[in-house]
Amino acid sequence: MQLALGTAVVVLVVLVWELLRPRLIRALAQLREQRALAARRRDETRFDPGRELRAEQRARRLLRSCVPQEEWEMYRDLGFIRVWGSRGEAYAYLLYPHRPILAYVPQTGELLSEYCVAFPDESRPYGSHRLPDADDVLAKWIALSADERALIDEANMHLPGRQIDTDDVRRDLARLSRWERARSARLRGDIARAA
Repeated sequence: MQLALGTAVVVLVVLVWELLRPRLIRALAQLREQRALAARRRDETRFDPGRELRAEQRARRLLRSCVPQEEWEMYRDLGFIRVWGSRGEAYAYLLYPHRPILAYVPQTGELLSEYCVAFPDESRPYGSHRLPDADDVLAKWIALSADERALIDEANMHLPGRQIDTDDVRRDLARLSRWERARSARLRGDIARAA
């Protein structure tokens, strides 16, 4: 009796194994594929400082070739660009990389509003979720220069200070003022030497 019962158990185990084996093989294959896909994604999204640095250098060259000389020098020296509004010098915008566009009144320094816009890099697998700094500034500059009203109408508007510290902006406006005075003096000196 024990022999028959033992044999029945062995046969039952073998039958169950034969029924489950294809499912187990498929499950193991899927698990291997998922691990391989996860490893590829990690490799693709792994931060590469060299690639990021090269992308920023290319972006700076492109920015320099697209914006006026004064605005390029402003970005190079200060890290942001001022763009005058479409109504002349009544108002202007400060363009920071990866921060909202800030509108202000140049004569008084009054901060008007922040406009949140984003230009994500959708070129996967090599791009990161962010554009290089200079590309982000260039995208904002192009959008403002091409169609200021459309950009401002589509942007999320907030009061100053929501995402950009107003004290930092006031310091940047003071730096901009000093920079403009120094640049004017330098240009006057160059003109005097040339004459």
